[in-house]
Amino acid sequence: MTQGPNVTRRETLALGAAAVVAPVFSKSAEAIENGERHGLSVFGDLKYPPDFKHLDYVDVNAPKGGLFSHVAPTRIFNQNLLTFNSLNSYILKGDAAQGMELTFASLMKRAEDEPDALYGLAARAVQVSADGLTYRFLLRPGIKFHDGSPISGHDVAFSLTVLKEKGHPIVRQLLHDLAGVQAPDNGTVVVSFAPSRARDLPLFLSWLPIFSRTYYGERPFEETTLEAPLGSGPYKVGKFEPGRYIEYERVKDWWGADLPVARGLNNFDVIRYEYYRDREVAFEGFTSKSYLFREELVSRVWATRYDFPAVRDGRVKRDVIPDHTPSAAQGWFFNTRREKFRDKRVREAFIDAFDFEWTNANIMYSAYQRTHSVFQNSDMMAVGKPGPDELALLEPFRGKVADEVFGEPFVPPVSDGSGQDRALLRKASALLHDAGCMVKDGKRTMPSGEPITVEFLADDNISQPHHMAFIKNLGTLGIDANLRIVDPAQYRKRVDDFDFDIVVQRFGFSNTPGESLRTFFSAQAAAMRGSQNVGGISDPVVDTLIERVVAADTRTGLVAACKALDRVIRSGRYWVPHWYKPSHWLAYWDVFGRPPNQPRYARAIPDTWWYDRERAEKLGL
Repeated sequence: MTQGPNVTRRETLALGAAAVVAPVFSKSAEAIENGERHGLSVFGDLKYPPDFKHLDYVDVNAPKGGLFSHVAPTRIFNQNLLTFNSLNSYILKGDAAQGMELTFASLMKRAEDEPDALYGLAARAVQVSADGLTYRFLLRPGIKFHDGSPISGHDVAFSLTVLKEKGHPIVRQLLHDLAGVQAPDNGTVVVSFAPSRARDLPLFLSWLPIFSRTYYGERPFEETTLEAPLGSGPYKVGKFEPGRYIEYERVKDWWGADLPVARGLNNFDVIRYEYYRDREVAFEGFTSKSYLFREELVSRVWATRYDFPAVRDGRVKRDVIPDHTPSAAQGWFFNTRREKFRDKRVREAFIDAFDFEWTNANIMYSAYQRTHSVFQNSDMMAVGKPGPDELALLEPFRGKVADEVFGEPFVPPVSDGSGQDRALLRKASALLHDAGCMVKDGKRTMPSGEPITVEFLADDNISQPHHMAFIKNLGTLGIDANLRIVDPAQYRKRVDDFDFDIVVQRFGFSNTPGESLRTFFSAQAAAMRGSQNVGGISDPVVDTLIERVVAADTRTGLVAACKALDRVIRSGRYWVPHWYKPSHWLAYWDVFGRPPNQPRYARAIPDTWWYDRERAEKLGL
C-alpha cells in the first residue's frame, strides 16, 4: 500500500516517471504543522488515543499457528473469484490470485470498529499541512521487506508513482489528484495533492501496498507473472497451483506483529484460498473438509443443504453475524453505451418485467429484501421527499433532472407474486410502446425496426434460475433474451471491455464514500476500460453531485449530498435492482477460536480468528 549501486535502464525510466509526477512543492510544504498524528480519518474523529495498546476487537493472547482455508467471497482489482493465472493483483492484465494484499504492508492500517479511521503501520506518524494538501509520512525504523532489505521513503514514493502511472485503472483514477510524491530521506515521504482532491484520497493512498523499488528495477511492474513478488506484509506466498489453490505463509519475524494496530491479528500460520469452477463441487468440498470455512451466499443452499452429519453432530457450526455496512446496488446493470438501452423508458420496462416477489419466495426462500438504493442499509439512502439540505443541492438542476428527484425517490414496483404480474407487464409494454419499440411479427423492435435481442452475461450457473424467470417475462414482451455463461477469464475480459448487454454487479461503499464514487458513476469512468462504471453512467448532474459528496466537510453534509446523488442515480433506471440481506451466513468446521466482539464495519475473518488445536485434535485435524 534501496537503490543498489547499479541503476538499470528500467530503474531510470521509473525514476523519470516519478519526476513527472513530482512538481516543485508550493509553500504549503513549508507550512506543515509540527504536530504528529498517529492516525487519520476523514473528519478527524479517532477512537484510539496515541498511546493505545491494541484494537478493542482482538484477543492479544490469541495463539499463533494452524490453517485457515476457505473459498473467499470477495476480490479486489483484477482478482478473480473462480481462477487465477497471475500474482500481480494491482494491474488490469490477467486474473490475479485472491489474498495477494496479505503480502504487502502499507503506510497505515484500518481500524474496523470505526467508519474510516486508519492508524500507523509502516508510518509511525503523519504531519499534515494547514491547507490539507501536503502530508509528510514519517516511517518507523527497522521496517523491512521479506528479504531483509529496508523499506525506505524511496520505496513508498516509487510505489505511489508506479501505481498512478501503471496500476489498475481503478487505482489510477483514484490517484488522479495525487499531485506529487518525494522522499527527502530514507525515513520520510512527502505527498502533495491537487486542491480538488477527494477528502478520502489520503486514506486510500495510506492503504496502498509498498513495493520494493530495487525489486521492480529489474522487472516490469505492468506484466502478469507467477513469480511471487517481494513483499513486506504479515504473509508471503507459499505453495500454489494456478486455478486450484494458493497458500500464504505467516512471516514469523514480521516487523509489524507487535504494533498496536496489528497485535492479535494474523494468527494463522497458513491462509489458503481454494478455487472451484462449480459451486456445487465447492459445497461438496466443504462437507468433506477440503476447506474449513465458508460464507454461504446462496439462500437455497443455506436453507436446505446444511443437514449433513457434521452439522447434526456439531462438528460444523453455523452462525449469522450482522452486516452494518452499506449493502449497495446489486442488480442487472444495463450497458447504456449500447443504443438499445439509451432510452430510460426501455430500462424501466425491464425493471417492471422482473418479479422480485416471486423470485424471492420461490427461488430464495424469502431470505432477502429488495434493493432500492446505491447506499442501501445506511443513513445515506434517500427516503421520502428531500429535506432542506438535499433541496439546496438539487435546486440548481431543476429542469435538468426528472421531476421525481424532487419527490419520493424511485423504488421498484411490488408485484402480485404470481411470477407474471399482468398489470406490471402491461405497464412495461406501454413504456416500450412510448419509446417507439413496437411489436412486429411477435418480436419487439427498436424504433429503427431492428429486433431487440438481449444477452445476459455470467461466469457461473448459480443464478440461472433467477435469469430464466426474468427472461421468460421478457419473452412475453416480445424481447428475445438469453443467458450466456462463459469461463471466468473471458467474462472478466468482456466486462473490462464493456462487451456485454446486461451483467450482474454488486458494489458496496464505505460509511464515508468519496473518491470511489467517481470510479462507479462518473462520465470519466464510463469511458475507461476496466472501470467499475459497467453501466456507462455519464450524466453531468451525477458528476457534479459526486463532487459535492467529495467536498463535504461534515458528516451531516456528506449524508445530505449522498441522498441527493442517490435520488438522481435512481431516477436514471440504470439497473434492475436485485436484493440484499444485512447479515453474513457463516459455516465452519469447529477448529477455530474468535474474540467475543465483532467490529461493527467488517467480518474481521480470518484477521481476528485463530486455530484452536484442542478442537482440531478432536476432529482429527
